[in-house]
Amino acid sequence: MSPGESQAPFSFPAPRWPVECEVIPETIEHIEWVPHKPEPFCPPMGPEQPTYSLSEEQGTIVYHCSPALQGSCFTHARVGGAPGPLSSPAAPLEGPQDTTLLFESRFESGNLQKAIKVGPYEYVLMLRPDLYTAKHTQWFYFRVQNTRQEPLYRFTIANMAKPKSLYGQGLRPLLYSQQDAQSRGIGWRRVGSDIRYCRGSAGEPPLSRPSGGGPPLSRLSWTVRFPHDGDTCFFAAGYPYTYSELQRYLRGLAADPARSRLCTVQALCRSLAGNRVYLLTITGPGGTAGKRVVVASARVHPGESGASWAMRGFLDFLLSGHADAQLLRRLFVFKVVPMLNPDGVVVGNSRCSLAGRDPNRAYGMALPGSFPGVWHLRAMVQRVLAEQEVVLYCDFHGHSRKNNVFMYGCDAGGDGTGARLCQRAFPLMLSKNAPDKFSFSSCKFQVQKSKERTGRVAMWRLGVSHSYTLEVAFSGSTLGGRKSHFSVQDLESLGRLLCDTLLDFCDPAPAKLQQCLVEADTLLQRQVGREPGSGGSWSDVSPSELESRYVNPCHPMSPHGATGAADGSSPLAAPVAPTAPCPT
Repeated sequence: MSPGESQAPFSFPAPRWPVECEVIPETIEHIEWVPHKPEPFCPPMGPEQPTYSLSEEQGTIVYHCSPALQGSCFTHARVGGAPGPLSSPAAPLEGPQDTTLLFESRFESGNLQKAIKVGPYEYVLMLRPDLYTAKHTQWFYFRVQNTRQEPLYRFTIANMAKPKSLYGQGLRPLLYSQQDAQSRGIGWRRVGSDIRYCRGSAGEPPLSRPSGGGPPLSRLSWTVRFPHDGDTCFFAAGYPYTYSELQRYLRGLAADPARSRLCTVQALCRSLAGNRVYLLTITGPGGTAGKRVVVASARVHPGESGASWAMRGFLDFLLSGHADAQLLRRLFVFKVVPMLNPDGVVVGNSRCSLAGRDPNRAYGMALPGSFPGVWHLRAMVQRVLAEQEVVLYCDFHGHSRKNNVFMYGCDAGGDGTGARLCQRAFPLMLSKNAPDKFSFSSCKFQVQKSKERTGRVAMWRLGVSHSYTLEVAFSGSTLGGRKSHFSVQDLESLGRLLCDTLLDFCDPAPAKLQQCLVEADTLLQRQVGREPGSGGSWSDVSPSELESRYVNPCHPMSPHGATGAADGSSPLAAPVAPTAPCPT
């Protein structure tokens, strides 16, 4: 069925959970809010030297939720998770004077396994590894109640998996106050001072080492004051975007007569737990025949929630009445999978699906029963390629160690100069359209052996010549005078900017593309130590060597869009035509 045809009502059943997972009955929802001014990074504090032991014997366990899944495997799921009455993982308060915080994480996308009270207002926290694994502790999202406004609290997450993180460069956690949301209309905001991120040492107690052995884990520590007494608050690593939130968005889309005519919603497949993996097809009048195709996906890694907000901005723009959106729908068919790993999102995983493995390392594996989302996405792209050109594939991700927004592309080094330049043209154009967010200098194009089964490389191997991973920092931007966190509004704007860049990239008038090809050629010449116009070539230099030689361009990216300088002139020499075609 094509967009514009009448659609049968599409149901959105409640999320299905593994039967081992307890789920509280409350519906957790948050208002959307954009801060009045950018939220700055926290000044880095250096490594933490804790004044307390991380041993459980030195403190009191006040929350402990379902640690028994590690080492087992997924069997079956149901709506609402575990049957029967809920357990009580939180220690009860001893009376009204008891200031102990009450923790909870048994809700959609929640992640907190244990809380240990080590001082009157100090807590050591343990995250739950991805289900059916003993690894991947990064995403957190939990509730606290029984707050006090006056004291300075300290929280230390003692089992962060990665040795380096943007928390060491100023990233702050997010806080949501229910009282502020209800009385002042304030939603998620960045909080925390004295933020420290450091590697544990081999001599520390067991809490700072992974259960299966291996190198020490890292600690994230911050201090905070709560805005109210007796409040219900939430902490999160990023702006939560749950599977239910996606369903609410799609339900609103289906109920909108104008937008629903432009879009069909189908189930690409069902996940291991039986949750639907949604596929949206968006195009304009005339249906899909003869049009080129753009494929986009997000949330293969569930802990990268910023990818969903960027995807929502992408969808909002494509389905809007803006003249550029109308042109895009007239030119292209968009195949969009907004949440590839719904099970991981539902249970609060950082990276894996319920198969206990990273689905973005499973493309090309003949395992539809283990990795249905990525298997069916790849199969769909194969079917489309048999009849139509797929001009672009973009997989939306988040990044925990580098600021700004950037892309990974595919340059294996064996293609001609023109094709290798074309790989860099789209990210370079996006950097011009988003000069305060997108860093071209952070983009990488090498196809590493370890990334062969990622979506980006798999689609490129199928024949999608322009296949990218869009990486959105967990933190924010250091570009254009900014040193501040991304807001939801910033993240959503990336979707619109991606659409703008697609129009520039495929503009039948070649001036913008040709200018970017020349500029990319100039940058690559400088990387290999040759002056532009000297007659030398970089085409025999491998992608890995190019990236190892990278130096920052001498001239800044133009802030005036992909057309170049403010007066519309090109800052570089006359363009050289590529030796392999780019989309026009």
